[in-house]
Amino acid sequence: MRRLISSGSAFEEQGSYSRALVDGDWIFVAGTTGFDYATGAIDADPAKQLRKAFENVQHALAQAGSSLEDAVRITYYWTDAAFWEPCTPVMREFLAKARPPSTDIVCGLVDPRMKVEIEVTARRRG
Repeated sequence: MRRLISSGSAFEEQGSYSRALVDGDWIFVAGTTGFDYATGAIDADPAKQLRKAFENVQHALAQAGSSLEDAVRITYYWTDAAFWEPCTPVMREFLAKARPPSTDIVCGLVDPRMKVEIEVTARRRG
């Protein structure tokens, strides 16, 4: 069973992608930032952006019948390596139980307001 999940983000329509794709027990969540999709706002603080990004991912996973506890892989895309350490409390808050393998990449993002983007793969446990 393959199913697409949308958050209603303008980015999804512009880029022709889905927030998440469910394929059987697997859930693949696209790179997700700290935008509030209802208002289009994003906080300038990296930790607040990361918190909102995790909330956006949680919403997509819930629509797929899953949660961050099912996360099996996460990739962080940072615009500055200095943001990592102040954001670790947010990581612990959302991933303390799952503790998935992760990768951190420092790169540019498509909107200069974005400081961090996360990509999550999850697998529903049966």
